[in-house]
Amino acid sequence: MAATNAHAQQFTVEGTVLDEVSAPVARVEVTNNATGIRTVTDANGKFSILVSLGERVSCYKEGYDYTDKEINIREEGVTTVIIPLTKVTVLNEVVIQKQKNRMFALKHLRDIEETAIYAGKKTEVVVVDNLTANKATNNARQVYAQIVGLTFNENSDGGLQLNIGGRGLDPNRTSNFNTRQNGYDISADVLGYPESYYTPPVEGLGEIQVIRGAASLQYGTQFGGLVNFKMHAPSAKPIELITRNTVGSYGLLTNFTSLSGTNSKFSYYTFFNYKQGDGFRPNSAFNSRNVFVNLNYAFNDKTSVHLDYTLFDYLAKQPGGLTDKMFYEDMYQSNRTRNWFDVNWNLFALRLKHKFTENADFSLQLFGLDAGRKTVGYRPLSPAQEDTPGTVRDLISGKFVNWGAEARYLQKYTIGNKTSALLIGAKYYQADNTSTQGPGTAGSGPDFSFAHNQFPNYLSQSDYTYPNLNFSLFGENIFRLSDKFTVTPGFRIEHISTKAQGYVRKINFDNAGNVILNQKIDEDVTKDRDFILLGVGLSYKPTSTTEFYGNVSQNYRSVTFSDISTVNPSLAIDPNITDEKGFTTDAGIRGRLGDKLTYDTSVYLLYYNDKIGQYLNSDGQPFRTNLGTAITYGWEALVNWNVKNAFFRGNENLTWNAFVNNALTGSEYTKSEIANTQGKKVEFVPLYNLKAGTGAGYKNFLASVQATYISSQFTDSSNSTVYRTDNRTGISGEIPSYFVADFSASYTWRNFKLEAGINNFTDTKYFTRRATGYPGPGILPSEPRTYYATLQIKL
Repeated sequence: MAATNAHAQQFTVEGTVLDEVSAPVARVEVTNNATGIRTVTDANGKFSILVSLGERVSCYKEGYDYTDKEINIREEGVTTVIIPLTKVTVLNEVVIQKQKNRMFALKHLRDIEETAIYAGKKTEVVVVDNLTANKATNNARQVYAQIVGLTFNENSDGGLQLNIGGRGLDPNRTSNFNTRQNGYDISADVLGYPESYYTPPVEGLGEIQVIRGAASLQYGTQFGGLVNFKMHAPSAKPIELITRNTVGSYGLLTNFTSLSGTNSKFSYYTFFNYKQGDGFRPNSAFNSRNVFVNLNYAFNDKTSVHLDYTLFDYLAKQPGGLTDKMFYEDMYQSNRTRNWFDVNWNLFALRLKHKFTENADFSLQLFGLDAGRKTVGYRPLSPAQEDTPGTVRDLISGKFVNWGAEARYLQKYTIGNKTSALLIGAKYYQADNTSTQGPGTAGSGPDFSFAHNQFPNYLSQSDYTYPNLNFSLFGENIFRLSDKFTVTPGFRIEHISTKAQGYVRKINFDNAGNVILNQKIDEDVTKDRDFILLGVGLSYKPTSTTEFYGNVSQNYRSVTFSDISTVNPSLAIDPNITDEKGFTTDAGIRGRLGDKLTYDTSVYLLYYNDKIGQYLNSDGQPFRTNLGTAITYGWEALVNWNVKNAFFRGNENLTWNAFVNNALTGSEYTKSEIANTQGKKVEFVPLYNLKAGTGAGYKNFLASVQATYISSQFTDSSNSTVYRTDNRTGISGEIPSYFVADFSASYTWRNFKLEAGINNFTDTKYFTRRATGYPGPGILPSEPRTYYATLQIKL
């Protein structure tokens, strides 16, 4: 490999990382401290990285001492170095401190990561081990604090479900993102029901990767982009046991126990996670079990296979929603005593990775899902209407069986002395899902059996199957036009076939309550689409520490048949609702000022045609349909400051970072045939979304404080303020602004670690969601002040 030209002042360093007996060390993270560029050593301990004059690289791997080395550049050619690593045999305070002082909890993806291309895209990666936060409950405010522009639906369920949105996207079950685990899909049905009922526990994650809208070319068509949960890598030791036990407010009790290791060519990572809690409102409770198994075998330096299995099962009692009047009188109240929710998730994945040459990589993913969700409860239009024991409950049962395969091939090639890269891939996805709705039992427990004989004239009855099929072909190419400038065009060809086969029953009564119509309406609908999505990304790096980036990509989101066919007394749906189309564009600058400051600031625009949303019809009932053309635009900025390196560089026992994360967002319906919608703001778009915090530590003690401010936002396109005069439903209206703050701390001694904190220590009374269905309808209050404490033992 030839060095880059002297004008750019970057040179290729090829190196080997060895242990005390001169044996190569694989999977060591090698970082250019000035630029943040990262790479990982191969099975022979070898790596290659770009370094400028005077820069240093650091080597980090769990179980080894932290190493920092200045590289002496030989300008006449490639520089070759050998870096020694020392195994940690006695866990002392100095080693712990150096491992923790890795600057920030956020990083960016490289232009090429295995068989994926991210050049010119807005990428953000949360390094979970660098967080001081409430990991036991997946506290989204803390975990995603440095991801710009995100909004959350916060539930009191121990973090069993993740609800994130942003840029005008509904946060409900993260349905506007393509959600993956270790690179494979985990949502119920990517096409017909893209909601994520399963979220991996943060305690088991190594990274959380967020790639914005331009990710549609490689990962699907969603407007939000990609969220990929990357599990912890196996330990380098033959066996490593970690157990974490947490207690907290309102009966919270969790256990997370992992076992991992590496023995020659075989490695593994597995965990069991149990959670239970009572919730802060009456009629609230949950318990869950989560098992994950990852097995890996490297045949040689070029070929490896990876097998994953995930089991997630939980049962929750749901207190229901509130009207505005009920919330402001007493947000702790509940009059839903018989509402239950049950989830069972089984995920399977088999991955093959093969390196044909140093410049040619191939990967193949086979994945499948066998899952179900069931809800039973009393859910009238008005949350204030009290439940009557012994009456019928509404029951919805969904079954999700799908499988798919995704193949990727990435080829690096050289034109002149410039290295470019081509990615080509294909995905096949097939689903055969069912949804059944009808009368539930009159009891009060979690009985999910239908009671058709007892309640034959129940109004909400339907039974559907949804056979869905998707085939896509995608590709991107990095054209390196100079040492500083790259252009990355891409495409995605989609074939989507969605079907709905089943019936809905229509029942009418006269004024005396007698049945005058009992009609079964059969449906057999097929909707086929073929289309091409195009995009392009630009990257300009005038220096080794600065990058200007920009991208534009088309997006698409298909309407879901399950939304259309589910009978909801709180929400009517337009039977002629159609797909959403549009595009996303970003332009920004990111970089680093020495080792003191990192930043990423950008502007963006989301354009929606036939945007799906809801408004209040003439009867005052929420109505879901295609509202028209809408745009969401804004400015987002993240600044991370290493205070320690700025003022206390000589103190190796100290670490101190601070960050500011700001999103200023505007929106408008530019065209609509719906009355009182054109010119109004788009739903779920707060004007101000500000998060700021600081984390500091001395030796083995770490602490962090974080504040969040979200300005008000609307939940319907008419920007209704009906809640001020009509408290009948609590479904439509404004979500008021709120301010909330969190504190977390940890102390490590030998093999023990104690974590504790206070979430919402300001004890703010607020809410983030007005639910139209389960677990509402109505306002769902967010948690008040809560406490937690975790004891970790690592062997």
